[in-house]
Amino acid sequence: MRPEAAVRLRIAASPSLQTDQGEQGVNKVSDAILEMKNITKTFPGVKALSNVNLKVKAGEIHALCGENGAGKSTLMKVLSGVYPHGTYEGDILFNGEVCQFKDVKDSERLGIVIIHQELALIPYLSIAENIFLGNERASRGVINWNETTVRTKELLETVGLKESPLTGVSSIGVGKQQLVEIAKALSKEVKLLILDEPTAALNEDDSENLLALILELKKRGIASIIISHKLNEIEKVADSVTILRDGQTIKTLDMKLDAVTEDVIIKGMVGRDLTNRYPERTPELGETIFELKDWEVYHPTQQDRKMLDQINLHIRRGEVVGIAGLMGAGRTELAMSVFGKSYGKRISGKVYIHGKAVDVSDINKAIESGLAYVTEDRKQYGLVLIDDIKRNISLSNLKKLSRRGVINENEEVLVAEEYRKKLNIKTPSILQKTVNLSGGNQQKVVLSKWIYAQPDILILDEPTRGIDVGAKYEIYSIINKLAAEGRGVLMISSELPEILGMCDRIYTMCEGRITGEVERQDATQELLMKYMTRSRG
Repeated sequence: MRPEAAVRLRIAASPSLQTDQGEQGVNKVSDAILEMKNITKTFPGVKALSNVNLKVKAGEIHALCGENGAGKSTLMKVLSGVYPHGTYEGDILFNGEVCQFKDVKDSERLGIVIIHQELALIPYLSIAENIFLGNERASRGVINWNETTVRTKELLETVGLKESPLTGVSSIGVGKQQLVEIAKALSKEVKLLILDEPTAALNEDDSENLLALILELKKRGIASIIISHKLNEIEKVADSVTILRDGQTIKTLDMKLDAVTEDVIIKGMVGRDLTNRYPERTPELGETIFELKDWEVYHPTQQDRKMLDQINLHIRRGEVVGIAGLMGAGRTELAMSVFGKSYGKRISGKVYIHGKAVDVSDINKAIESGLAYVTEDRKQYGLVLIDDIKRNISLSNLKKLSRRGVINENEEVLVAEEYRKKLNIKTPSILQKTVNLSGGNQQKVVLSKWIYAQPDILILDEPTRGIDVGAKYEIYSIINKLAAEGRGVLMISSELPEILGMCDRIYTMCEGRITGEVERQDATQELLMKYMTRSRG
């Protein structure tokens, strides 16, 4: 990202944040801008936080690490007023003053802005309307749409998004929606920016741009708290890191003085050494069990816009096949169009399973044919958030649990308990509402649901997004087990190390086409990136 782009941000740093600056920006940080002392937060049946302490210096980038369910997001919701004063114990001090936030508006007035892991945009509004919702550019109650549009263009350029300010949020993917959330946060008078898994939905280039932006904000004396499972990013930008485990503060480390490495952070998070990120597997490949031929898909509303062009791919029994591509390459559109034609119009081509052409014209037929799809957007498409874990897990295979249309609830409980243990879903009960789980544990529920459907082909779209390193290893082990059982796995991921570590064969995509096919032993990040950027020509 160009430095001048970040400088254009109209973000006022409070005089109290000004520090000794030289050519390198903020070299010395002043006293703590934030202190959270002995924070304890309890939900029905579980203590989420127990005497947690956090101190953030002015102008620093402070990382918050821990396994799913460790309490990271809960702590930030306490800080930002999502959980108001009186619902927790302990004190919050901001710029040395004790704060008792009633709601998010209270914290935003002081310059504390949070971007949640789960997106909070209104799909029926435009990008510009979402960015300035509640923070309108108005005079005497009349919105200045010209100023709103111009300012939105500046913010979108800053975060690297080329969409029009008038574009509806519902028409852009989850990755671009994340960038809109970041632009929305930057439109406010921010002094402490909280980012909960900010790059989870971004590809490598967009992640690099975002990290560069956070470093530019640091030079202006603006502090950031980053929750991230991407430890390489933490090593790259963080000044300090606080590790939480089981709702308690384990330690706070200075990234320079304490010579912090990924292994040190992982050991603090999981309480043990994790020597191998990807479980070993010796693939036993069989015959082709899934094949896609001449698959073409047009945009659902722009009928002349071809989104997928002549896609041909296959998966063998026991094989994990990866799809790598930059944002907009068509990976998710491919997965959704194959799974019940749930994306796109004028879809043509053939799907073969076990050598026979199958009808995937709707989701029920796709499931009956042996397909399952773990969506990248678990909140909107993967779960019934207001329902409990038990019901979410059983949804994909109710036929197996029912007799003459009546569900065997005892068997349903046994199934849910089995998958709760198998996938290590952290919850006091399978009757817990899914909305109350952390993002990573929600993802495990989605995986449980589709594994229980016993598919022949499992399509995984960003299966470890928002999941910590310990839980990732568990998910990888489950994927390997599915392959060992003779199933085929199609794995879409924005993380090239994950693709290289897990997949037997890799397809690359660019602009809706397959641009390369690479065997595992020949694959490198450089080669994949070369194919991922091979545009039409």
